[in-house]
This record gives sequence, C-alpha cells and structure tokens, in this order.
Amino acid sequence: MTVQCRIYNVENIMQARSGPERHRQLRQWVADRLRAEILEGRRRPGDWLRQESVAREEGVSQTPVREALKQLVAEGLLEHVPYRGIRVVTLSLEDAEDLYASRAVLEPMAARHAARAITTEEVRELSSLHERMVACEIPARLREYRDLNRRFHEAIIAASRRPFLTRTLGHLWSAFPTMLWSNVPGIATTSSPEREDPDTAEHAEIVAALAAHDPERAAAAEQGEQRRRFLTPGSGYTPGNAQMFNNGN
Repeated sequence: MTVQCRIYNVENIMQARSGPERHRQLRQWVADRLRAEILEGRRRPGDWLRQESVAREEGVSQTPVREALKQLVAEGLLEHVPYRGIRVVTLSLEDAEDLYASRAVLEPMAARHAARAITTEEVRELSSLHERMVACEIPARLREYRDLNRRFHEAIIAASRRPFLTRTLGHLWSAFPTMLWSNVPGIATTSSPEREDPDTAEHAEIVAALAAHDPERAAAAEQGEQRRRFLTPGSGYTPGNAQMFNNGN
C-alpha cells in the first residue's frame, strides 16, 4: 500500500540484461533514495529538487530521475509547482490536523475489520514488530522506532482486507509521512517518554485484541492510541511548534 523502501545495488542494476528492467530498477532506486532522504529529514519541506542536480548527485541519467520525481509527487511526498519545479511538500497546520483526525477515525475502523480477518501468521508478525519497538532505546533509535511503528500500523491496515480503506489510509500515511517529525522540536532530538512509553502498552493491547479476534476491543485500543497521539492537547504535536507547518509565521 505504501512506500516501503527497497535496496538495490546500482552495479547490479546497470548489469541487468533487459533494457526495460534496468530502466525500471533505476527509476525505483532513485525514488527509494530520494524517499529515504525525505523521510529522514535530509531533504526538508520546501526544498527544491532539480532534475539535473539529482541526476548528477545519483550518477544516473535524467530519465529515471524524472520518472522517480513523478512517482514521489503521486505519493504525496513532493509537489509540482507550475513554472517553478518540484519541491518537498509543506503542509499547513490545518492540513495536519485534518490528516490526523482522519487517521483517528479510519485506523480504528481498519483494526475492527482486521480482528475479523487476521491470520495467525499476521498476528505473529505484529507481535514481532511490537517486541522490536519495545527494544528500541529512545531517542538513540527513534528513527528505527518510527519505521517499526509505521510498519506495525500498515500491517494492521493490510490485515483488514478492505481495499478501499487500505488505499485511503495509504494515501494519508504518504500525505503526512513520519519523516516530518524530524522537524518537530523536542521529538527527534530528545527523549520523550510521555509520548513513546504509552505506545508500548497500547500496541500490546492492539495485538492482544487482534489475536483474540475481538473487533470492538481492537477498535477501542487503536482509537485510544490515535486519540492520545493526535487529538489530545499537548500530545503528539503542539500546534504552532512544528517547523514543518506553514502557519503563517
């Protein structure tokens, strides 16, 4: 549904027998590298991406770069500005609030459906992701924690077996990627136990509810996390405190 980063060896790509296959892999390789740079905050909201510069930096022709940029525009990480070019998307505070509120409604719905359809293997995968998150030391491994958290929620969404809901939530995750936390003061650079610690208990409850195939319990557990992180004042993010938001200041 989203934006899992693949790792390609560029030498292997260049040695691919098929011209079309080599072209496809180069495009994906460039897209994955740019996506990682955006998600990790190395390319910040508002940064311009010039096709020629990216091609030179990555050591490839402009054709796969052009197609990779189009792909990331479609994913919502970049935006095309007529007559100016392509830049990393910058969200308004209102955009962020709407996206958070949408997730707070739709992800509990996905958890409810997932509880009915999830397999034993999928529960094991969620348990494994949860255990790996618990083992992460914040803030030293915050980037890893965020990646695992995203995969955790994507796995629940996929287990819902609801294609439209999966596509919609995939778009929301792309429209407001986790990378933007790297621009929120106090989140990416300092320990935040009041924000991270409750996740472990909530994730454990979500896994338990899904393992029990209890739709209402799963929805309530997911809703509790979403409400705390996104709808409760002082949690998740503080309006006006995020450099990524274009709030008119």
